Order: sequence, then C-alpha cells, then structure tokens
Amino acid sequence: MDKFQIAGIIIVLIFVILLLLRNKKTAQKEINKLNEIEYVSSSNMKFDDVAGNYEAKDSLQEIVDFIKNPEKYSRFNARMPKGVLLYGSPGTGKTLMAKALAGEAGVPFYAVSGSDFVQVYAGLGAGRIRNLFKKAKKSGKSVVFIDEIDAIGKKRMNGNMRGSDEGDRTLNALLTEMSGFSDDSGTVVIAATNRIDTLDSALLRPGRFDRQIEIMLPDRNARKDILRLYLSRKKAKSDIDIEEIADLTVYFSGAMIENLVNEAALTAIRENADEITEEHINKAYLEIIAGTEKKNLAENSKQKIVTSYHEAGHAFVSKHLIPDSKIVRVSVIPTSKGAGGYTLSTPDGAEVITKKRIKNQLAVLMAGRVAEEVFFGKENITVGAQNDIEKATSLAVDYIARYGMDDGNSFVNLGVLAEKLNIPLSSVEKSVKDLVAEIYKDVIKIIESNKEKIEKIAKLLMEKEVVYEEELNVILS
Repeated sequence: MDKFQIAGIIIVLIFVILLLLRNKKTAQKEINKLNEIEYVSSSNMKFDDVAGNYEAKDSLQEIVDFIKNPEKYSRFNARMPKGVLLYGSPGTGKTLMAKALAGEAGVPFYAVSGSDFVQVYAGLGAGRIRNLFKKAKKSGKSVVFIDEIDAIGKKRMNGNMRGSDEGDRTLNALLTEMSGFSDDSGTVVIAATNRIDTLDSALLRPGRFDRQIEIMLPDRNARKDILRLYLSRKKAKSDIDIEEIADLTVYFSGAMIENLVNEAALTAIRENADEITEEHINKAYLEIIAGTEKKNLAENSKQKIVTSYHEAGHAFVSKHLIPDSKIVRVSVIPTSKGAGGYTLSTPDGAEVITKKRIKNQLAVLMAGRVAEEVFFGKENITVGAQNDIEKATSLAVDYIARYGMDDGNSFVNLGVLAEKLNIPLSSVEKSVKDLVAEIYKDVIKIIESNKEKIEKIAKLLMEKEVVYEEELNVILS
C-alpha cells in the first residue's frame, strides 16, 4: 500500500469522525430542545381573586409567610413543607389556588402539567424533571406547580422489577429532586390531582408532599362569594338574588359557577340587553343542566302524553319522599341534550346523606318508568328512562359496594375486598339487583295509591308543558 492510499484512508477516517461528532452535537441539541418545556413564569393572582376555599387559603397563607419571612420559623428550627398536594373534584380551583400562592408570595411561578413528562423517548421525562428543578433552583425562592400529577405519580406495582420503565424512571427523578431541596431554599412544590387514591405512597410520605389539602366543592356561603366575584367582573344588575342562585347551584364547582355567569352574559348579548339579569342567569342554568329546549311536539302527540306521565311520576314521588328538595321546574319540552323532558330539583345541600335518603333517591329515579308501566302497561314502557337507569344503577352499586349499607355486606367496602383478595365481585351484582327490585316494587305501590294526583300533574303538563313547584303544591294539597 503506497503513501497515497494511506493518506486517502486517513482522510476518510477524519471525515467520518467529524461527521459523527457533528451528528452527536446535533442530537444533543435536539435532546436539549425536547427537554425544554414552556413554563408559565409568573402569576399576578392573589387570594382575594379566588372566592371560597377559606380553610385551604389559611393553610396556604402559612406557606406564603414562610417564603416571605423565613427567619420567623428558623428561630424554632422549623422547616417549610417540601411539597403541597391539592386534591379534589375537577373545577374546584386547585390551579387558581397555586397561582394565588405564587402571586401572594411574589416569587417566580413554574407551571407544568404531568402529561409534559410522559414521553415515548427513554429518559426524556426524567430529563425534563431535572431541567424544571434546575431552573427553579436558579431562581431561588419559587413555586413549582405540577398539574395532574397522577399522570406521572401513579402507584407502582408491588414487586415491580421493570427498572427500565419510563414512567418509573420519571417518578424516581421527581422523588429524588424533591428530596434534594435544602430546607431553607424557599422553593415549594405544589401539585394538583383529581385522584389522590391513585398516587404512589412515596409521593405522599413526609419530606415529599408533607401537606395535603382538599379543595372541596363550595358550600352555600362560598357559592355566594363566587357568584359575587364573577358577577362583579361582568355588567350585571345589582338586584340579582344571589341567595336564590346559590340555592340553585348546589354541587356546582367554582368552574361551573364561572361558566354559568359567562353563559348568562352570552344570553344577555344575544337578547341585546344592557345588563345581565336574574332571568338571564336562570335561562343559562336551564341550558347548562338540561340543554336548549326544542318546541316541536304536536299538541297531543303520543310522545308528549307518555313524557307527561313519566315526569309526573318523578315529580310526585320526589315531593312525596323528599319534601325538602325544591322542584325548580318540570318540563315535557325536548332538549338539545336528547331528553324528552325533565324534572329539575335542587336538594338541601346541608342534609346528611343517610341510608333512607339514598333509597328515596333511587325511588325518585325509578318513578318515571314506573308511572309509564302503571298507566300504559308493562308492554308499553319506553326508552325514556335510559338516563334514570344509568344513574340508579351507579347509585345502587355505591350503596352496596362503597357505603356498606346492604344488610348482608354491612361495613364492608366490596371494592377494597375484591382488590385485596383478588376475587370477582359476583355478590355485588345479586345484591344490587335485589335492592333495585325491592325499591321498584315500593314505587309501584306509591304510584298505584296516588294515581289521581299523578294524573292531574300529567294533564297539567300536557296543557302547559312546564310546571313549577307552586302549581305542584296546589295539586298535592
């Protein structure tokens, strides 16, 4: 081999090495790009901008004070909680509370979602975790907020040997980074989840998420405060009855109340009104709950007749068994959500949910189908009870499996039993069917004993299409 061939080989080798180095640099740049996440870097919200959740605010206010005045706590050698877990139903204000904490403390706010760390590339999720905490540490005092943390923090399987599993690697990176904070760093990790029961126990132990705060559905006073807050941001009349709307919105989350006020504003705009009125809010409420009404039934159509008796059954049994519930509206006008009619009632939010109460709720759900059977015969029942059946089945399963109210399985959570013993829940099926059959027979007796009153309600519905509680009370008295 002459010197020219050797020189050629050397040149080719140098070219290949340079090419590999270039590709490596390009690949590293791409990885760095993938590790970058778009952060919400600041928050101007304050606790005054979030109505309700008074107890949660008090607990978080202490974290704010810790960030602002660490010397007050160092005298007692007390450390700030490493992490705060906010949990509760969707729409209750967990994200707003985290933003308000950062705004009150006046520190950088790094907001990400758990899904940002769920990646198909090996090591990328863990890399993003490390990158996030690296930025937070550089900022000094800061708030790191991870929304929907259950996306990366689900329970690991017992005896899991999948050391290369990407989800486990990401979770381990989060646990390591949280343990790596110094007690006086002034950085606090806030996380939010709708499913605290699915989180790994390593996340919930002291030193990780030390403080766990439930963000609950607002009570009546909180609903009034939320309504006032959102109405103050809109062009609304000052004489709107907040008390009545708060009663209507039992079991509404903060997000649902905000949506209600916004829909009322859109209704006012459609009607070219100058301000939002109580009527606009009531219209928006009905559209959210039942859908837009479609007046397309013939005056005495078969569908209208059947629906009238169906809803009359619901209304009567509700007044008969749960008299404290207010019947807001009974309608036989079809809606955009597929309902042929509806009976809208608001429960007393302060009442304790008892065994008797649940059975009465099941009876009310069955009353529409039972009324069809009693007045038109078993062979002529319709599919109109589909939604009632779904709700009743779900409630009956909870009654048996979760609440331990069945006499044969009292004080046993059958879901936990099945999970712990790895057995099927065949006993629940029989118990649910027996419970439903027993209550169904009771509802038949109630309706057969009160056919005259139910028929009066049905005829009034056929005539007027919409009936309110005052008119029901006249018939029932």
